[in-house]
Formats: sequence, C-alpha cells, structure tokens
Amino acid sequence: MVNCLKMQAATTASNLLGITVWVAAGVNILSLIFLIGYILAQGISYLNWELFAFEYTTQNVSLFPALVNTVLIIVIALSLAAPLGICTAIYFVEYAKKGNKLVSVMDITTDTLAGIPSVVYGLFGLLFFVSYLQFGYSLLAGACTVAIMILPVIIRTTEEALQAVPVSYKEGSYALGANKLRTVFVVVLPAAVPGILTGIILSIGRIIGETAALIYTAGTVAQLPENMFSSGRSLAVHLYVLASEGLFMEQAFATAVVLVIITVIINLASTWMAGKLMRGN
Repeated sequence: MVNCLKMQAATTASNLLGITVWVAAGVNILSLIFLIGYILAQGISYLNWELFAFEYTTQNVSLFPALVNTVLIIVIALSLAAPLGICTAIYFVEYAKKGNKLVSVMDITTDTLAGIPSVVYGLFGLLFFVSYLQFGYSLLAGACTVAIMILPVIIRTTEEALQAVPVSYKEGSYALGANKLRTVFVVVLPAAVPGILTGIILSIGRIIGETAALIYTAGTVAQLPENMFSSGRSLAVHLYVLASEGLFMEQAFATAVVLVIITVIINLASTWMAGKLMRGN
C-alpha cells in the first residue's frame, strides 16, 4: 500500500513537471512569435529603397551606412576575439592540469567579464581605447570593446564543445602515433566545430544588438567609413537614435525589422551549418 502511494505520488510529480515544461516552452514560443509578429506588423510597411541609400540624409534616414559599420565591427571583433577565445579554451581543456591556480583565476575572470554590464564596457573603451590609445571614436575602438565583451561567450562555448568530444577520438589518434598537438588540432578541434560555431553565432548576435558600448566608443556618425579609424554607428545604435529623437518612428520600426530578419537568417544559417558539420563528422 505504501509503495503504491509512493508510485502514485512520483507519477503525479512527474506529470506536473512535464506540464510545467510544456507550459514554459509554450510561453517562450508564443512570446517569440508575438515579438517578431509585432515588429513585422509595425515596420514592414515602411521598408523602402530610400532606407538603403548609400548616403544618409535627414530625408531618407538611410540605414545602409549603419549596416556596413555593423558588418565591419563584427569582422574586426571576431578576428580579435575568436582566435584568442578558442586558444584559451584549448589550453583550459587539453593542457592545463587540474587544480591549476592560473586556470582557477581565469575561470573567475571569465565569469566576471560575462556579468559586467555593457555600459561599463563602454566606459572602459572610452577611457582606454578612445582616450589612452588615442583611437578616437572609431570602428576599431568599438570593435576592440565588443571583442572583450564576447570573449567569455566564445571561451565557455568552446570549452563545452571540446569536453563533449568523445575520449575514444583522442585514444584512437594516440594509438595511431599522433602527438598531443596533432590530436588536438586534427582530431578534437574539427569534431568540436559545431559547438564553437554556436558560440561565434551567439557572439555575433550580441554585437548586432549592442548599443551602450558602441555609443561610447564607435560614436553615432551616420556615414560610410573611410577606414577603421572612422567613426560610425551600428544598426542598433541607429535604431536607438531614431527612436530617441521621436521624429522617425516609422524608420525606426523598419530598422527593427531589418535587425530581426538578420538575426533570424544568422540563426538559421548557423543551424544548417552545424547540422551539416555534424553529418560530415
């Protein structure tokens, strides 16, 4: 009798947990659908070719210069953060000994960096990159700042991807006579590429949506850049400026539509690439 009651209680708890999970998933999906639907409904009708003019004016409020600036910031930031983050994760997982004090300090540092508000990064970038290194308000200063911001994401996702690689892969490589370095870069790293790619995609998403850090470092100039030391606004900053002025709300919603479309495309592309890489492995 007692066992029967315990089994019934366990079944009830399991059913309640299952219902809770389904409800949470449903709320999450509905929230996403509502958010995307609302933005598309408000802004898609205001999309026109004037928004993609090469030169920004107060008449067309073109987002094209901001789009170019965003792409350049992403490329520069990933060029700085991705190699450093991946190599750091490789050291943590494959080379560092357990109980290493340096690794413990780096773990704490990485977690701390991940929790710092973006406005603090912006102030740091303003003081260090803009003023001390004399980069000025430039794409380079903004990219260096967001590179520091995305570094914890790349490190953590790469660590998890490397730890998920089956031990048999390494054992097979060692059995064939490969050394540690060759095993890591020829066997382990390619197998971890889907997870590493996920971290890079998350980093791109954070850069695209960043405003505070870039306002203080890259500036808000709405023009195509001449070089890396040119000031320029990103798409998110462009949206913020339009919305804060209150004079171009239609164009602000249209810019939000472009941001949503870019984000969806990036996520779909990353999912497709990760699946293809997994099948290839």
